[in-house]
Amino acid sequence: MTLLKIARMGHPVLRRAARAVAEPTDPAIARLAGDMVETMLDAGGVGLAAPQVYRDLRVIALRAPAASAPAADAESEPPATVLINPWLAAIGDEVLLGLEGCLSIPGWRGVVPRHARIRYGGVTLDGRTVDGEAEGFPARVLQHEIDHLDGVLFLDRMPDLTLLGVDEEAHHLPALARDRSAPETGSARPAQEDNPQ
Repeated sequence: MTLLKIARMGHPVLRRAARAVAEPTDPAIARLAGDMVETMLDAGGVGLAAPQVYRDLRVIALRAPAASAPAADAESEPPATVLINPWLAAIGDEVLLGLEGCLSIPGWRGVVPRHARIRYGGVTLDGRTVDGEAEGFPARVLQHEIDHLDGVLFLDRMPDLTLLGVDEEAHHLPALARDRSAPETGSARPAQEDNPQ
């Protein structure tokens, strides 16, 4: 496996839609996926999309623990999942605010609205079709990574850039977002501490 260089905000690869993978079981895709997982783990991230490593392909890797995982399991690292040509659709209208970071935007975090529940799918490295539902943190990570495949960064999803801060001060942002969540503004529930990167 090889550690890959991570593209940073400003590089054009992060702003264009990625191409669908024609042959998900191609050994070259398996090598790319393995390198992506190693790179993600080395960087301390919970998700990585192929455009973030300069490949304009619809491939994501993630390791988001289930929101319902028992506390005893919370200390162990979840296994990495790779999805090829992933898709998602919102389930319901509920939107949650949550703190997000990105390996392509180092040093910054912001409060981002995301669908609370999603349906998602894609293809695995062995060619199996996956179709499931996610909520909470896993749903946030999937939305963040699939956005990368469409040239969208978390900053693009932020309706209020005053809820953007540097890593060292970002812990203040969820409380600030809660203070600003008045009933009349209403479509999103207050910020959570979730923090995909």
